[in-house]
Amino acid sequence: MNQTAPYPNDPRVRVDADHLLQLGPRSQALSLLPRQPARSILNGRHASRLRGRGLNFEELRGYLPGDDIRTIDWKVTARTGKPHVRVYTEERDRPALLLVDQRISMFFGTEVYMKSVIAAEAAAISAHRILGQGDRVGGLVFSDTDVAEHRPQRRAAALTRFLSSIGTANSCLHAGLTPQPTVFLNDMLFEATRITQTSGLICLFSDCDGLNERSENLLRQLAFSNDLIVFNVADPTATALAPNLKMTVSDGSEQIEIDGSEPELSDKIRKSMEDRLAQLHTWSRRYGFPVVPLTTSEPALDQLLRLFGHRGGRR
Repeated sequence: MNQTAPYPNDPRVRVDADHLLQLGPRSQALSLLPRQPARSILNGRHASRLRGRGLNFEELRGYLPGDDIRTIDWKVTARTGKPHVRVYTEERDRPALLLVDQRISMFFGTEVYMKSVIAAEAAAISAHRILGQGDRVGGLVFSDTDVAEHRPQRRAAALTRFLSSIGTANSCLHAGLTPQPTVFLNDMLFEATRITQTSGLICLFSDCDGLNERSENLLRQLAFSNDLIVFNVADPTATALAPNLKMTVSDGSEQIEIDGSEPELSDKIRKSMEDRLAQLHTWSRRYGFPVVPLTTSEPALDQLLRLFGHRGGRR
């Protein structure tokens, strides 16, 4: 399904802002807050749980019966000779930055959807829920040559502009596209470190094409001071090529013929994808961020509902 000409208005191939806006009411069961259903992948066996909003220092006052002893300021207590505690209040909201990959590598799908569509829908669903839970939402929507930056805001109009950027980038993808890439995944990870300093939520929606040694340091920085979630979008061919599969794929500058009946080629593709995923999961365990696996074989909303522990996700 890597040719779009026969399906110009097919939402499996291409989505627009109106479609992304309509996902809001259907996604209300989801949450990106720390409290998650027991089966949610965001509880994670290896990755740390979401930390949620940060705390603002409110005041320093004398200790009162019932105060948590963990809030005692021992330096002030020692200086004054009387116990004092530091009082904090939860931040009213926090910034969320969504990195939405719409590069030519995402314009691929062998079953139902393009990877670019799954990334767009998952990002839109997340953006709806983040705004719905009272936090600011913005993002970086990037292709091979362009970046649309949206600073986090808590306004419906800002969400609409963000979703419009996703729809625009998605609509520009087509099988004949031959860009000379000037925007790379590490560039977007670096920009995320610049925009969101601490106590934010950062979500990456991508096939993670382009991860390398530099990526590890950038992901580490992001996960150290923020809640980082990587939504890894993959096609079923990432694990196995169907024996009868024959297709032409391109990276925008070169193309090759793929024949699933050739064992050597199939093994090389599978190993390359497995190595990339293994590296990502190694970093996930090392730096404590969850990896949410998404596939092109079913709707993004159904997958997210199931992965986040809700019964609404169809199997």
